[in-house]
Amino acid sequence: MTDGDGSQFAAYDAVVYDLDGTLVELAVDWDAVADAVLDVYAERALIPPTEELWGLLGAADEYGIRAEVEEAIALHERPGARESTRLPLGDRLAAATADDESADPHPPAGVCSLNCEDACRIAVETHGLGDALVSGAIVGRDTVGSHKPDPASLLAAINRLGEAPEDTLFVGDSQSDAVTAERGGVDFAWVSELLAE
Repeated sequence: MTDGDGSQFAAYDAVVYDLDGTLVELAVDWDAVADAVLDVYAERALIPPTEELWGLLGAADEYGIRAEVEEAIALHERPGARESTRLPLGDRLAAATADDESADPHPPAGVCSLNCEDACRIAVETHGLGDALVSGAIVGRDTVGSHKPDPASLLAAINRLGEAPEDTLFVGDSQSDAVTAERGGVDFAWVSELLAE
């Protein structure tokens, strides 16, 4: 997407993006989300193993409350996706897709997010990124029953793009994203690096 021409991705057949913090910023108070999930545990007289949101989600299967925890999180993510802000890399992706004169078009792209798939799709629609992304390759934490840093969700997005991990670049903003890429054998780029070029 350097100068809108996609040359940063010339070595790759596909690109997968993280969503929140990379393409958009969801309007979510994550502390409030963690409190809502703690309430799910408390309502069932369960002692939570941690107060950290993603640790609570990770333990939900063991406690038999995965669906309830997922919904408690999604109840915040869906409106947060509608009220989200498109970030500079999202702007560049939209511009590169709209540039029909591009000599080096952007490769097929998908999303691998720790957010639920509904929130991902809402954010993509809200910010007009639908033309830039392959709809079937939008993978949230609930899409394949596994979430980052387990690489299964990233590999699912790549598979849905019809490409191989070694020919794909994963772009994200967190250490979890970097670990996910490493575990999946996928090259990784920090969003900050792409914006600096």
